[in-house]
Amino acid sequence: PSIKKQDTGEVYRIIADKKGIFVQPAHFEAFGLTILEAMVSGLPTFGPKFGGPSEIIEPGKSGFLMNTSKPELIAESLEIFIDQCEKNPDIWETISEHGIERVNTYFTWKLYSEKLVNLAKLYGFWRFSESAEGKVKLNRYTDLIYHFLFRQRAVHGE
Repeated sequence: PSIKKQDTGEVYRIIADKKGIFVQPAHFEAFGLTILEAMVSGLPTFGPKFGGPSEIIEPGKSGFLMNTSKPELIAESLEIFIDQCEKNPDIWETISEHGIERVNTYFTWKLYSEKLVNLAKLYGFWRFSESAEGKVKLNRYTDLIYHFLFRQRAVHGE
């Protein structure tokens, strides 16, 4: 049975309460929204080392990157983690905490929207500076900078 999108967060939390893991076995993942959802829910997360997950997951700290080209390579990654957890049960908790911290530090909607607004401002400035009026003002500004900061140095050979 499929899970409704609005229920996935609760499913992740239930699995995390049982000390489960999240495995994204895709060969390539462009971004990895499901990986972020799993990590912020506290699940140690395994994702493909190809594509977006390699920018999200810090291998061995906030999750694990795996070669998903062959099922036995996926199984090997999981076995290593399970063996480590059997030897040291705190590893599951450590990876879980670091995953939550990683998402909350670098991948929140607030951060995303701030970056988007900054890019929009940059685009607006670029459009302005490329306009006829903008080019005139930009030339005046660069002339001022030259005359106030660099002209004397150029004259004196500094």
